Amino acid sequence: MKIGIYPGSFDPITDGHIDIIKRSLQVIDKLYVCVSVNTQKNTLFTLEERIDMIENVLDLDHLNVEVCVNNTLTVKQAKRLKATHIIRGLRVLTDFEYEFQMTHANRVLDSEIDTLFLMTDNRYSFLSSSTVKEIARFGGELEPFLPPYVVTKLREKFPQKSV
Repeated sequence: MKIGIYPGSFDPITDGHIDIIKRSLQVIDKLYVCVSVNTQKNTLFTLEERIDMIENVLDLDHLNVEVCVNNTLTVKQAKRLKATHIIRGLRVLTDFEYEFQMTHANRVLDSEIDTLFLMTDNRYSFLSSSTVKEIARFGGELEPFLPPYVVTKLREKFPQKSV
């Protein structure tokens, strides 16, 4: 059985993340979506809110996906979950450069865990959680980038004031 781990901050989860999750399930039998605890990142949503959004937008009853928390090195979490692959989405060249370095470091730490790169669908090549937070901050349209549940949660963080 091929088990994958898809780590990320998911602050918030976007349609791009969901695309990578669904496409990875075409080659992975089981997937853990691991919400990373990164003390160097200042997240908008709490860990609990991020998990809630993921659980609400994924059809967990029909997908072989579990949501978990990752507060250690990704390769250690992968080993603990008996994962054979780390799933990573690539949007642009800078993503590749960063992921290339991380993959080689991970191979030194545990050579049995491989990384599977999936190119982001063209519709999401520019999309990031930071981008949608910026759009929300200024009252822009979020619906093309996020599931409705996440749009609602993001709007709660950035209520629009009358001018």
